[in-house]
Amino acid sequence: MVYPLLSLLGALAAWSAVSYWMLAPERRFLLPPPVDVLRDSLMQRSHLQPMLEALAVTAQVALVGFVVAVVVGVGTGVLMSQAKWIERIVYPYAVVLQVIPILAIVPLIGLWFGYGMMSRTLVCVLIAAFPIITNTHFGIASVDRGMHELFTLSRASRWDRLVKLEIRAAMPSIMTGVRTASGLVVVGAIIGDMFFAKGQPGIGTLLDVYRGRLQSDDLIAAIVLASLFGVAVFALTGFAARLAVGRWHESGK
Repeated sequence: MVYPLLSLLGALAAWSAVSYWMLAPERRFLLPPPVDVLRDSLMQRSHLQPMLEALAVTAQVALVGFVVAVVVGVGTGVLMSQAKWIERIVYPYAVVLQVIPILAIVPLIGLWFGYGMMSRTLVCVLIAAFPIITNTHFGIASVDRGMHELFTLSRASRWDRLVKLEIRAAMPSIMTGVRTASGLVVVGAIIGDMFFAKGQPGIGTLLDVYRGRLQSDDLIAAIVLASLFGVAVFALTGFAARLAVGRWHESGK
């Protein structure tokens, strides 16, 4: 804990130095010092409350998108591992969706699905599903061949082999993909907020508004809140992943 705290203090000191020593007073709005952001934005209820309400909307989108991404990602990865022809059909399209910049297809998503919550959630899924798919497929494909032979000698059904061997052995890899996706889904939710402003505004919507109005204090404060939310989601998902893997292995003993 000491080193992260020291690095944070160093970053705040460098930020303050740039604001006060490198920017003239009339240009300080470009990078207001931390104390101004804290005093004029984060500690002002009239400024903070809209950000928290918008962050709650973004969190809802991220949660729904994360659940859908996990279901789609794990399901697709399992299907790909069970039949080579499914892998050959699905995997190229999964790669294409990953390598195409999401900003390039966001306009199409808006045209096809409207500019509401559904489109925001779809952006999250498109960004977050790929690492779950690849890690699930890799984990199942990496199961020890000797264990497969043991299940074959036991005349285990395909379902028993999948549930009791393949998914169990692949769980650490699956959870790695899920943890990676937890960070990406927050990015997707914020991007969706920026492009699909219909309905309740999310934190990404406010970021775009503050940028257009040159409200640097509020812009930086909103970025800080969004970053803290992303870190919290990543940390909670990591804890849940370690807990799930531990319990899964204990149940198999």
